[in-house]
Amino acid sequence: MVTIPSGSFIMGGKSDQAYKDEFPRHEVAVSGFYMDATEVTNAHFKKFVDATGYVTIAEQDIDWEEIKEQVPPGTPKPADSVLKAGSLVFQETEGPVDLNNYSQWWKWTIGANWQHPEGPGSRIEDRMDHPVVHIAWEDAQAYAEWAGKRLPTEAEWEWAAMGGRDDVKYPWGNGTIEEASDKANFWQGKFPFQNYELDGYKGTAPVKSFPPNGYGLYDVAGNVWEWCEDKYDVTTYQQYAEESQVSNPTGSQNYYDPREPYTPKHVIRGGSFLCNDSYCSGYRVARRMSSSKDSGFNHTGFRCVKDL
Repeated sequence: MVTIPSGSFIMGGKSDQAYKDEFPRHEVAVSGFYMDATEVTNAHFKKFVDATGYVTIAEQDIDWEEIKEQVPPGTPKPADSVLKAGSLVFQETEGPVDLNNYSQWWKWTIGANWQHPEGPGSRIEDRMDHPVVHIAWEDAQAYAEWAGKRLPTEAEWEWAAMGGRDDVKYPWGNGTIEEASDKANFWQGKFPFQNYELDGYKGTAPVKSFPPNGYGLYDVAGNVWEWCEDKYDVTTYQQYAEESQVSNPTGSQNYYDPREPYTPKHVIRGGSFLCNDSYCSGYRVARRMSSSKDSGFNHTGFRCVKDL
């Protein structure tokens, strides 16, 4: 772990790419903490599983009684053959598609989990130094508790990602994304059908493949999305609008995503190997994204923090 000093910063969107949920910008004070220098790797997670026998969400068959609370009332129950243990795996499209319809590049894959990232037949033996994926928020919480750590708040995450720089757009500064193929693992090309792989990787990369930020943190941009402690609420920043400075915020008390109002979601940060300016620009330090707490994808992982 590396030490992240205390300090204050202006949190929120700082470019014309910013989304509504990144506003209003507001001043935040953060106490110092320790943070994992890298994303939790397959090797790290295997030690946890070997020690505890933990079974991830993606390795468990789906309980329809739980899931139906997260979908609109009246949604029909899927066939039992679909409610088997699995996860979502990215699949390139054959050409340009409507970027508002992400179901075109995510495929529900039975048998996909952290040990089989692309589904049955895929392995991690040659990827032990890659970030672990197909991790649900509950899985990340379980690992953090075992390790004597916790997940970062999104305020802690954003402060740490800037690496001591003042109000920068990316962990490496304000240099354009077109010039950053040697700085992070992300999608260079035309998403989701043409990846030029200028950074050398089509999927995840071994941790520490790219330079660290000013605090010594690797891959805070790209590689895999990272879970935060906070519940996702599109109105979170509006709740701070009347305060001159917010100290160590822990996010909203409520889940609220109008796009999927029945689904409890948590914040994810940092982008992944799939991020591209045409789609999510997730490598921006201020970019807020969310995922249902019981879902993992083959681009979702985490890192932990610990109080000083």
